[in-house]
Amino acid sequence: MTRPIGIDLFAGAGGLSLGFEQAGFDVRAAVEIDPVHCAVHKFNFPNCTVISQSVADGLTGRDIRKRAGLDDAEIDCVFGGAPCQGFSLIGQRVLDDPRNRLVLEFVRLVAELGAKYFVFENVKGLTVGTHRKFLDELVAAFDEVGYSVRLPWRVLDAAEYGVPQHRERLFLLGARKGLPLPEYPLPITRAADDRAADDRAAALDLPTGPTCEEALGDLPNVDLVEDLKATDAVFLDDYDVPSAYAREMRCLSNDAWHLGYVRRWNPARLTSSWRTEHTDISQRRFTETQPGAVEPISRFYKLSPNGLSNTLRAGTDGARGAFTSPRPIHYKYPRCVTVREMARLHGFPDWFRLHATKWHGARQIGNAVPPPLGRAVAGAVVRVLGCKPSRPRRYLTLGDEALLYMDLSEAARHFGVEPPASRRDRKSGARKRKQHETEAARLAALEAASG
Repeated sequence: MTRPIGIDLFAGAGGLSLGFEQAGFDVRAAVEIDPVHCAVHKFNFPNCTVISQSVADGLTGRDIRKRAGLDDAEIDCVFGGAPCQGFSLIGQRVLDDPRNRLVLEFVRLVAELGAKYFVFENVKGLTVGTHRKFLDELVAAFDEVGYSVRLPWRVLDAAEYGVPQHRERLFLLGARKGLPLPEYPLPITRAADDRAADDRAAALDLPTGPTCEEALGDLPNVDLVEDLKATDAVFLDDYDVPSAYAREMRCLSNDAWHLGYVRRWNPARLTSSWRTEHTDISQRRFTETQPGAVEPISRFYKLSPNGLSNTLRAGTDGARGAFTSPRPIHYKYPRCVTVREMARLHGFPDWFRLHATKWHGARQIGNAVPPPLGRAVAGAVVRVLGCKPSRPRRYLTLGDEALLYMDLSEAARHFGVEPPASRRDRKSGARKRKQHETEAARLAALEAASG
């Protein structure tokens, strides 16, 4: 059967895009203001039209249809997480705050595209205290343009959907009036560090989800790989025996692709793994910190092998100072986890590449919805659509790797847009790419000589 069509707004690197694809959607367009994120999305989703533009910059539903070649096609679902930062005083409409303009742009585009369904995700904090007023106004805004919302809204924890990380996000599920509303997906796992499962999980007899050790235990120790000081990707053959979760992340079975497109890639290549050099003093402090505790000087959380990761966060973007959110300390090694290890803890499979720099790569993960959680929510939409999409037979070739090494200016030029304001060193991407290319050439020469 034909796969339903989805459009990702505020797409980032593509966590929700991947989740919806794995549930059976064809994600035909992705809109994202940051050209660096757009470049990574284009690499991983070569058949998706990537629009590097703010939704508040005159972008219309007709524009999206035209650029994606959708013409009059039915849009089955529009999904995304619009940033919302402002909360007005009592007596004022929260959505009138200019800082919340993007939320209304999301509502507008859902209506202009005539989507059958929408999925709006955001921070858990919107459900607390006076912030709930925001949600009431948002539900009313959808009602005004012809959409109903499943109430009460729900906050979902990624740890209940097969992810080795506690990450709670608000989801609003909506339908064009006259269509049945989706149901929220039921949990499929119980958090590994939940010693006393709640009644709902116990009643469903849920299996325990993956732990940090099950997520990371098969990956090589990057501290022993000298080449990863100069590049983010190397070929290695010393992977350990994978857990069931790690087998899925490495796509070692057909089922690991779910209903998504199989990518052509080499599972022997370790990517997104540029090393971080820690001082001897930092390494000693990391070693002395107990698993599941916070190192007192850096305030970094140390993973527990038998538990879950803390919530991986994005830090601030370039316009707000480019502060990096701390990566947790590995449960076994005296260092912070790599971007690839963060991706494992987030549910991104190993073929999925992030930006080569640790700052951009970690930010892209911290901003993303874990794909398994996105897949569960998208599956709820597929069920209410009443379709049964099949696994695609066509393989996809990933994009040009140069996309992963672009700095902000280069990525902006690639998409023909002005780069957003940033205090970040815009030469970092070019410098990383040059390092990578030099090291790749050296390794290729050595391999040729040995052959």
